Amino acid sequence: MAPSSRLVKSSSLPRHQRSLVQPLHSPRHKRVAALCPAAPESLLQELVTAAAGDAHHQPRARPASDETLAVHAGEKLGKKGADVGGRGTGTETDSIATPIVSGTTHWFKSSEDLIAFKEGRRHSFEYGRYSNPTVKVLEDKISALERAEATLVTSSGMNAITTTLLALVPPGGHVVTTTDCYSEARAFIREKLSRMGIRSTFIDLDDGMESLRAVLDENDDVILFYADSPTNPMLKCVDIRHVAELCHRKGALVCIDSTMASPINQKPLTLGADHVLHSATKYMAGHHDAIAGCVSGSEAFISRIRAWHHDIEGAISPNAAYMVIRGLKTMALRVEAHNRTALRMARMLERHPKIERVHYPGLESSPWHQVATSQMSGYGGVVSFELKADLHGTMSFVDALEIPFIATSLGGCESLVQQPAVMSFWARSQEEKAKNGIKDNMVRFSFGIEKFEDLMDDILQALNRI
Repeated sequence: MAPSSRLVKSSSLPRHQRSLVQPLHSPRHKRVAALCPAAPESLLQELVTAAAGDAHHQPRARPASDETLAVHAGEKLGKKGADVGGRGTGTETDSIATPIVSGTTHWFKSSEDLIAFKEGRRHSFEYGRYSNPTVKVLEDKISALERAEATLVTSSGMNAITTTLLALVPPGGHVVTTTDCYSEARAFIREKLSRMGIRSTFIDLDDGMESLRAVLDENDDVILFYADSPTNPMLKCVDIRHVAELCHRKGALVCIDSTMASPINQKPLTLGADHVLHSATKYMAGHHDAIAGCVSGSEAFISRIRAWHHDIEGAISPNAAYMVIRGLKTMALRVEAHNRTALRMARMLERHPKIERVHYPGLESSPWHQVATSQMSGYGGVVSFELKADLHGTMSFVDALEIPFIATSLGGCESLVQQPAVMSFWARSQEEKAKNGIKDNMVRFSFGIEKFEDLMDDILQALNRI
């Protein structure tokens, strides 16, 4: 587990919190006891006996939960700049909220101080394009959540994808990806990487990874397997453990875009993946007000990616980094609400007479349910479904909805809805739409954190219009 995911020691707690873990004989507890009703003598004796017995046994440290890490990891800077894991950011503050450090350049006390920084004996910052104290807090927080050694935060999810691909796959290399990975990533791999002498193969997830096995067996130059899990909008799931086993046997790396899951629902690195990507704009930021991306993995690989990132730009602003930090603090609560609403809605839609098919890995009827349950703790807030209607009938349904916004993106507090044939594939050919499983009657619904009954009533009234 990453150092930033260790439990907070009582000595690092603020004074008012340290008093809560004082020994029973301390003046603090005596003052509290004086204010409480007297307990029965037998109960007091039982508590004293238990406390005496526990004194001989040191409690085992338990890893902090995602809920706690999302709030505290990377922060608690204090006067010495020490965070939850004991690693400092170099920022001295007693502010509970992480400060937004907007300065572009950082000064050194002396030449010796600068040399110590250059030789790695002193942690500090030099220039905003390379690193920033606010951004560092965000990177440490994500590393803790993903159980990663290191994280690079970028200006967008697409910047994280392109930088990772360029850093890891050299000219003459070979990338394997899926036919329904993120459309802009797919275009970059097919159209841009090919100009750099990088081969690409696109496989179908529906064949149980037999295509991947065949590509690996027939080619010795595969450097990287890149895929979304779950995919968007079909919500197919990659068996990450199986893929990692196949790829590592042939010396290939595995990179999973886990945006549709969030770190709360899925941790690809613990399943064998080498890197995990996110559009932090979605569940991490969670409020449709900040654009960011990130990639996490080993210190060695993230250093390689960071070197490329320095050259091709894409640094996130401290203000945007702060917005993501703030969003992460409530991510566990929000994702729990997304999961709960989406699953209940998927089950309701599956039984509705005007619905042809529902795509959601949380449903037992989903062909991806077994894989999803083996590696996910929740199934996310996006549900795709097909109406018993044509293009215009589906448009009428979308237009009749009153709560969600017709918009792209996902993972925020507000519900969003779109008809992929109109939103993302409007200018695409029927052949391309069919290849990606996009039908005219498909709707992708990103459920927010509104009350389930309100959303259900809205969907039912809109269905009555078609």
